[in-house]
Amino acid sequence: MVDTATQKDHENGSSPAILARLGDRSIVLIGMMGVGKSSIGRRLGSRLGVPFVDADTEIERAAGMSIADIFARHGEAAFRSGEARVIARLLNGGPQVLATGGGAVMNEATRALIKERGVSIWLSAELDLLLRRISKRKAERPMLQTDDPAATLRDLLTTRQPIYAQADITVQSRDVPHDAIVTEIIEALTAFLSGSPPRGQ
Repeated sequence: MVDTATQKDHENGSSPAILARLGDRSIVLIGMMGVGKSSIGRRLGSRLGVPFVDADTEIERAAGMSIADIFARHGEAAFRSGEARVIARLLNGGPQVLATGGGAVMNEATRALIKERGVSIWLSAELDLLLRRISKRKAERPMLQTDDPAATLRDLLTTRQPIYAQADITVQSRDVPHDAIVTEIIEALTAFLSGSPPRGQ
């Protein structure tokens, strides 16, 4: 039986109630490139009244160069090592909304830290939507610097989906206003943090 306070939380998406239950944990957005983690994350942070942090931006700041340059000069292994260290540091800064890079949760230690110090939300999206969104910015995506970026993206999605699916919450990213996605996230967070199964999960 749902008590009155919990029912009101579900109806109102109460930020104070969410933050009280969240404590010092972070809300961690995971998912493929192109799902809108940064844009949605900024709006979510604003709605909840907590900071938004983009892990990729923090990695670039720590390295003093762009992610594309890190890949070009040092390779993916060096990037992933630095990414894991930066995310581990950032997870000590909650409550916050933290957007991670598409491959971050492939690191087992990073997944464990997110489980311990955060609530993970997988922004899922169909392949055709991802292709449309990234088509104009492929040069900024080191993982897609291949002869067939579409096939590469498809392979990455196939490999990563089982890991993404371990997230606490799944919300579908699609061609609707990002504020609508934020509202769905808040509803799902309210349900998850109150111990009720989010709708559609």
